[in-house]
Amino acid sequence: MTKFRPQIVTFCCTHCAYNAADLAGSLRIQYPPSIKIIEVLCSGRVDTLHLLHAFEDGADGVMVAG
Repeated sequence: MTKFRPQIVTFCCTHCAYNAADLAGSLRIQYPPSIKIIEVLCSGRVDTLHLLHAFEDGADGVMVAG
């Protein structure tokens, strides 16, 4: 039996959360490959339709980080 690995889509603000994810990569801190990071200019600009499209495309979870 295979383990369930949820596919998570993360919308990250360029100035905050994306910089943190970039720093984690620079420090060689690993996170699961099932997490997909999408850089956005501002987390406040993420529309509900973006979240719904992510679910339609097969995401098990969506996170907006600012």
